Amino acid sequence: MLLSLHVLAAIIAIGPVTVAASMFPAVARRGDAPALRLLHRICVVYATIGVAVPVFGLATASSLGVLGDAWLLTSIALTLVAAVLLGLVILPRQKSVLGGTTAGLGMPTGVFNLLWATVVVLMIVRPGSTTGA
Repeated sequence: MLLSLHVLAAIIAIGPVTVAASMFPAVARRGDAPALRLLHRICVVYATIGVAVPVFGLATASSLGVLGDAWLLTSIALTLVAAVLLGLVILPRQKSVLGGTTAGLGMPTGVFNLLWATVVVLMIVRPGSTTGA
């Protein structure tokens, strides 16, 4: 049950953030203010909902007894880096763009998406996993 909730939360929350954040720089170049406001709102709302992903993930890991496994610790670290990047770089820069300032978003957004892709691969491959699943 916990694993299902973790995966559903990741799909429902993280998916929209990565897509909306990826679209934001191109839309900013076009200067489509209503679309920018919508994309920023999607990022903020789904980032907030995304807090459920690590909560369910940690509960799942605890129930499986894998909290100390290297692949999980790496995933946790990458998730923290992605969250900090989103909260302290991407969302503030999006807000600056909405205020009329130019801000580089391509690289931070690309790194954010690469971090999530890496976490997904680690969650699927689970090197050193002892669960047998």
